[in-house]
Amino acid sequence: MKALVTVTGSSPDDLKVLVQQLDADRAWLLQQIDGGRWPDLRLDLAALERELGQMISRVVELEEESGAQ
Repeated sequence: MKALVTVTGSSPDDLKVLVQQLDADRAWLLQQIDGGRWPDLRLDLAALERELGQMISRVVELEEESGAQ
């Protein structure tokens, strides 16, 4: 079963920009974690970074699928 989420009033370009911003934030977070920042939160932040990466990948995948139809 597939779930499709649409954002009312948003264009595909808006979604693309949002995904790019989220990916840039994810990369920054990973860089901070790897640099030793917030050692007491490292495990939680690393889990958050992984989940964000998975969500971004899924959004891109769904966008590609919907564009192919």
